Amino acid sequence: MKNMMRKSAIVLAMLGLATAASAKGYKEVEVTDGGSFVGTVAAGDAKADTRTYTISKDPEICGEGSREVPFVQINENGTLAGAVVFLADIEEGKPMPEELMKLTINQEHCEFSPALGLMANKGELTAINDDGTLHNIHMYEQIGKARKTVLNVSQPNKGDVLTKDIKLRRGNGMKVECDAHDFMHSFVYVAKTPYFSLVDDTGAFSITDIPAGTYKVMMWHGFLGEKKVGEITVDAGGEVSMDLSY
Repeated sequence: MKNMMRKSAIVLAMLGLATAASAKGYKEVEVTDGGSFVGTVAAGDAKADTRTYTISKDPEICGEGSREVPFVQINENGTLAGAVVFLADIEEGKPMPEELMKLTINQEHCEFSPALGLMANKGELTAINDDGTLHNIHMYEQIGKARKTVLNVSQPNKGDVLTKDIKLRRGNGMKVECDAHDFMHSFVYVAKTPYFSLVDDTGAFSITDIPAGTYKVMMWHGFLGEKKVGEITVDAGGEVSMDLSY
């Protein structure tokens, strides 16, 4: 019996250490002679998708008629706008940029700005109602095809401000909607490490200061979801180039 109790205690201690280690998450360290990962993201099988909504309320603020919301945009060169390339499960590396620790989403003329936001996980999000009508900002953590409410708050008055720390456990992005206006939509990529890149206007991405090692590559798009790409091996001071496709 005593031996069994000792073994149980050892197992519990090991579990405790594993939990503590996993709870630490990403560790910021000085990166010397880091490598880089560059390339482009082609649209692949993805098609442009713009949806039309009827503006059925608050026309004096939101405008009249209808509004087109571009959920998927394809650049002239066939690359995918709004895509994010990131390295998954990277345990340590360069510090998270300070500017990613806070994100402000404005609601003006019944539109979210920015349409695609970037912020760090455990960062601070501020939502501002700049309109003279009620908005109900509703944010969902995207988990595969499922989604989970992160924030659901009414802002009835012009000038209402809401601030909340955002911590996603499973997903890497959020969908933002207004429950009072069905034509208001935006997305937020929530970075768990600084090793990501939003493609530029030409569909190109660049991730720098990567510690030498082998990493899993992922792509994220607010509307199209996540896609596994594969692995890359980055040498010290080296560069890996890869053209990706949805």
